[in-house]
Amino acid sequence: MRGHFQFDDGGRLAAGYRGKAGDCVVRAIAIATRRPYQQVYDLVNSAAMHERTGKRKRGKSNARTGVYKTSVKRVMTSLGWVWTPTMQIGSGCTVHLRGDELPAGRLVVSVSKHLTAMIDGVIHDTHDCSRRGTRCVYGYWQPPESEPTRSLANDATSKNQGRAPRRRKTFLAWLFG
Repeated sequence: MRGHFQFDDGGRLAAGYRGKAGDCVVRAIAIATRRPYQQVYDLVNSAAMHERTGKRKRGKSNARTGVYKTSVKRVMTSLGWVWTPTMQIGSGCTVHLRGDELPAGRLVVSVSKHLTAMIDGVIHDTHDCSRRGTRCVYGYWQPPESEPTRSLANDATSKNQGRAPRRRKTFLAWLFG
């Protein structure tokens, strides 16, 4: 398994941050989306402001110390990325954190208590979190594919010729946007 890991802090040091932190969410998103670390850091913290707390969720997410799945979902969907689950309840582990079991391209991969970036089968993180290729993958985020081309017949009958079709806002975009 040579060449399956590359050290990458996602621009954390260049942004002026030092020391250890539980910032795997910010790191993975910054690496996979090619966005500046500070921009993703601020995006994650602003998404965490809309969280609700309760008996199980004592505090709100923080980009430095940990982020709840709901905030990760909010951030990734706002960036237009698409979630693909690889594990269901009772299914067991079917996909492992290995380049030959995940699709090529830029991915943000969810494993137990961690998020990591994978680019064309190579893990980009501050440590090798693959557990020698045995770590189970819960699912992954990937950028949206380009929209399929429409037929000419549909274009001629459309009232909005020359413009892209209007997309409905998601509930979260309507609520927070």
